[in-house]
Amino acid sequence: MDPDLTIRIDLKSTTPVYRQIADALRALVVEEKLKAGDRLPTVRELGMELVVHHNTVAQAYRELAAEGWLELVRGRGAVVRDRTSPRPTRAVEADFKKRLRELIAIAQSGGLDQGTIADILRHFQRKKKKV
Repeated sequence: MDPDLTIRIDLKSTTPVYRQIADALRALVVEEKLKAGDRLPTVRELGMELVVHHNTVAQAYRELAAEGWLELVRGRGAVVRDRTSPRPTRAVEADFKKRLRELIAIAQSGGLDQGTIADILRHFQRKKKKV
């Protein structure tokens, strides 16, 4: 994979590895580092690169396909889909707020103050507006 598309796995995290892979790939698509029509590495290739079992990668790919981010075609592999932004639901917003609260708590327990956290959030907001 391209160095700009590097996925990092944290084996100490409580987040399952397949979810870390799915979250990283989803972020790459949202940031337009992966675009519609881009072919992803095979599950075996990415598994070898990340040093995880290929079934773990396959689970991440299946999750992204179920969400509409990828098209999985036997023999062709995983391809990024052209996806329009869905309308957010209350459940999606509630889940986002819950996960964000958890991330903020982790950041604060690691020593980041509220101002730094707010600066990071503003940075991502500005970055998304440019895309």
